[in-house]
Amino acid sequence: MATVLLLRHGRTTANATGELAGRLPVELDETGRRQAERAGERLRALPLAEVVTSPLIRCRTTVELALPGRTAVVDEGFTECGYGDWEGRPLKELAKEDLWPVVQQHPSAAVFPNGEAMAAMSARAVSAVRRWDAKVTAEHGPEALWAVCSHGDVIKAIIADALGLHLDQFQRIVADPASVSVIRYTPTRPFIVRVNDTSDLSSLVPQAAVASDAAVGGGAGSGQ
Repeated sequence: MATVLLLRHGRTTANATGELAGRLPVELDETGRRQAERAGERLRALPLAEVVTSPLIRCRTTVELALPGRTAVVDEGFTECGYGDWEGRPLKELAKEDLWPVVQQHPSAAVFPNGEAMAAMSARAVSAVRRWDAKVTAEHGPEALWAVCSHGDVIKAIIADALGLHLDQFQRIVADPASVSVIRYTPTRPFIVRVNDTSDLSSLVPQAAVASDAAVGGGAGSGQ
């Protein structure tokens, strides 16, 4: 099956001020715009079969800056978690809420007031990425690469699923602004190729058909 590149949006004004943006229409700040442009320098060398994005402006702007002229398909499945009444509030203030330790230690039980359950966010994001991966594979073949621009918690939830981790452990994963994480799905298991990566991506250009079996002993890598 195809390989997906999970791109987190660049830094936003809310990231910079320590507020939880949620689904508010916050924009990239200047640092975030530069991060998106640098991500584009790495992505443009890849033959991306499809580009998908969260509907939120920070993700759509990231794609526009990273891949100018490239049309991205908007999919609500990759939108930010609905943090409800928490949206727009400072993180240092939210850390005093009774729900905060639950979000940190037992996120599968966290339901945000007038918002979404983290478990629901995970389920719809995983469903979306697997649906898109199957679509890209059917239309472009198992060696295809595709990208989706989304949000930190969404990307972490997708990675946790690919690792076979319970959602309660997804806070151990890091997805920084404008980082790329890469998952190669196969009929029997996903392979985690990169996590929170900001380095060169040229080794991801497909060379041959990908097998489902893991290389015993670790394998020889890409050779690049």
